[in-house]
Amino acid sequence: MPIVTKQDWSRASVPWAFEGHAREYDRLTMVGPEVGRSIHTDLGIGRLRPGGRVDLHVHSYEEAVYVLDGTVNMQIGGKAYLLERGDYAFIPLGCVHGFANVSETETRWLDVNSPVALRQESGRRDTFFPRADGDLFAEAQPPDFTDPTLVLVGHYDGTEPDHVSAATGIEARGRSSAGMDTAVLAYSGISVKMMVDERRGANLLNMFMVDYEVNGAAQVHDHPFEEAYFFLDGDTEFELDGVKHKVEPGDVAWAGVGETHACFNTSGGRVRWIETQSPLPPARHSYRWPADWHRFERALSTKGRTSA
Repeated sequence: MPIVTKQDWSRASVPWAFEGHAREYDRLTMVGPEVGRSIHTDLGIGRLRPGGRVDLHVHSYEEAVYVLDGTVNMQIGGKAYLLERGDYAFIPLGCVHGFANVSETETRWLDVNSPVALRQESGRRDTFFPRADGDLFAEAQPPDFTDPTLVLVGHYDGTEPDHVSAATGIEARGRSSAGMDTAVLAYSGISVKMMVDERRGANLLNMFMVDYEVNGAAQVHDHPFEEAYFFLDGDTEFELDGVKHKVEPGDVAWAGVGETHACFNTSGGRVRWIETQSPLPPARHSYRWPADWHRFERALSTKGRTSA
């Protein structure tokens, strides 16, 4: 069944695959096989204290990361980046990566893996630590987001309340380059910005940010994939399988395949969350609207009685 989970850092631990390969690091699992019975979504919050690091490693799954607080030196392949709040990254399956915190403050990031990381009792491993001549953490620099070769890293804080006016209120010539791969999709009082998807090379998961204006609404629906929601700003009611939940920043909601969900932002303020989908949605029929099918069923019933 769908769930809403609160942050309880007493549950945080070092993932078994990283034992002996990390220091000053732990992770709080918010969605996974033990929390929501997910089979595609392994979502949690990584925490790295000052001086901490996670050794260079590779996974046999895809991973997406969004920095929530602090700064972190992150190596992806042969490049190292100094990431801060609002930066995000995609780690393709089999790509060498690692983390280091050289600052004086703790850093936290949201991460999602798909498929879920293997549990220790499986008797198998999906995280490996290759021999390396040395890491590049000390060479980390802030990403240059104007660099057209920058693919695996980006930055997004969310839309402004009136993002269309804001976008057109500056000089037309000389704006930052933008196209469908950087566009914000807006509908029904909702803005969606894709951060990690197939355009960045993902094959198993999506990660994007959602902004709800006051009275923004997504009607009751379900999907043939799993969705998770990490709430960043604002309080709202979030409906899961007909049950209303009051959610606030830091909470996580999760809906499995075929489990209905909806959000009607009537709380009086804007709401923002990070959303993940795994596996990737199909090209067609990624949404199913029960209300439409109920109307169809009633129409058939009425037609049957008329014919009789």
